[in-house]
Formats: sequence, C-alpha cells, structure tokens
Amino acid sequence: MGHDEGPRHASSFGAAALAYAEHRPDYAPAAARWALEPAPGPRVLDLGAGTGKLTGTLAALGADVIAVEPDPAMLAELRRSLPAVRAHQGGAEAVPLPDASVDAVLAGNALHWFDMAVAGPEIARVLAPGGVLAGLWNVLDDRVDWVAGLARVAGAAAIGPRDTLSSWRAATAGLLLPGAGSPARFGAPEQAEFPHGQHRTADSLVATLATRAGLLVMPEPDRQAVLGRICAFLAARPETAAGEFTLPMLTGVLRVRPV
Repeated sequence: MGHDEGPRHASSFGAAALAYAEHRPDYAPAAARWALEPAPGPRVLDLGAGTGKLTGTLAALGADVIAVEPDPAMLAELRRSLPAVRAHQGGAEAVPLPDASVDAVLAGNALHWFDMAVAGPEIARVLAPGGVLAGLWNVLDDRVDWVAGLARVAGAAAIGPRDTLSSWRAATAGLLLPGAGSPARFGAPEQAEFPHGQHRTADSLVATLATRAGLLVMPEPDRQAVLGRICAFLAARPETAAGEFTLPMLTGVLRVRPV
C-alpha cells in the first residue's frame, strides 16, 4: 500500500456505513475473551470502532465498553444500533479519553490503519497499569477448498493479506513489534485464532465483499468486473449455489501484554 493509500482506504468506509453494518460479521466471543484475559479490569476501549461490530461483542461479554471512531457516518450508525454504549468521535492518533482510563484497548479490523508511531504512545497513555492492547481480524478459512478458490477469483482488492488464515499471521505480526510504535512496556506479541462463521447467501456474500476497502476505492467498471467474477464463481460451486450456507471463518487476535 502506498504512502497516501492508507488514509484513502480508511476514509472509504463512511459512505458505505449502512452496508458495512448490515454485511460485515461480528467477532467470535471466544476471541474477545482471550484478548481481554490479561486485562486488570472491565473498562475496554474499542478503538476505530466502525459501526460497532466488535463493540457489540464486548458489551455482550459484560465489558464496560467505550467506542471511539473517526468517521461521522460510521459513528452515527454505531450510536443508532448501540444507544447504551458511550461513543466518541476521535482516532487512534488522538484518543479523546483521560490518562489511565481503560484497562484494555481493542481494535477490530482497524489496527493496521493506525499510525503506530503516534497511536502507540496515545494507547499507552489511556491504558491503566497492566493494561492490554489487542487487534482482532475476521479471516476466511482458506483451508477449505472453495474458500481458497474464492480468494483466488476475488483477488487482492477484495481479499487482502489480512483476510485469509494462510496469510494473516505474517501480515499482522509486525504491527506491534518494538520500532513499529508499540509502547516499550509491552512484551512480545501473541497470536491466536478462534473458530467463527457467518450465515450467508451468494448475494449477501457478494455484498459483504463489496464493502472491502480495495473495492470501495476502485473505479466502478473495474469494481463491477470483480464482483461479476465472484458472482459467477459462487453460482458454479455446489457449496454456495443453493440458498444459505455458513461461510467458514476465524477471528484472529494479535495481543500484547504488559511486562
């Protein structure tokens, strides 16, 4: 990704906030529990919260969750769907919370957007002593043959290196290493994956993939060509051609604990 592509991709989601809320999956509760396991208390910041997919999972687990999201359209959808959750506009590079005010900072499919040279110290500032930082990603289980085929047909614009089990560990492992902006008081990153799935039809899976950042910024003729190839592939596969199916997924977690 080029130097100026990160902000362009990150800002592409706002216009698609309703589609994102409808089609993107939530997160495996077991993954969120593992992410929070070392946290010294229940106060959790969902940073880059989007429309609240991870926020809702955290709230259901009983966390005292605060959501922070920079995009107004995404934030409005989060507030509509989760009115009981405290939600603020802001970003990882300038977190609108006091020092030592949360026990954990989690980011759902968002950590790779952060400028960790700036966000790392900000996250360290808002974390209480002993606090934990974790990123969560929903990834396709491309150990399943037809899922691997889908990834090949869809291409990198729709299914990037953080979107499949076979590649997400390598694509995310360096995000919290010393020198990448992560606070020095954290230990070595840990990674784990947890089974997950999403009930889909071919049409709804295409709609899900259409919310990927790479497709949102693609010229419309190219975007339609990619989506057409995906539709044809799903129509030709017995696993996906007839009604509902479960999309094989996992939630991957990258966690750093205090030392």
